[in-house]
Amino acid sequence: MADEMNVANDETRTEEEGRKTNETNIVYIGKKPTMNYVLAVVTQFNNGMNEVSIKARGNSISKAVDVKEIVINKFLTDVKQKDISTASEELTNEDGSKSKVSSINITLMK
Repeated sequence: MADEMNVANDETRTEEEGRKTNETNIVYIGKKPTMNYVLAVVTQFNNGMNEVSIKARGNSISKAVDVKEIVINKFLTDVKQKDISTASEELTNEDGSKSKVSSINITLMK
């Protein structure tokens, strides 16, 4: 029985590590200063990533575009924009009402 639990724990750990590995090349833009996110993107590329996604919603979209421009024009001139996609996401507010929020996903590649 102990062996079965160890196998289950190993499988869970492997799944969690897989999720972390798959999502390490995503930088979510929020309320921190722009250069924090620029550093995060540059670090991802310096750690061997060939692609990095920059994701943002709502008022942070303009900051995501700024991050992309700073990375490409000032820090990593060999990095190119691969894709930009936009969408609308429906969120439920605290009071139960629903509202739509714009989102952007910018993919950069070496």
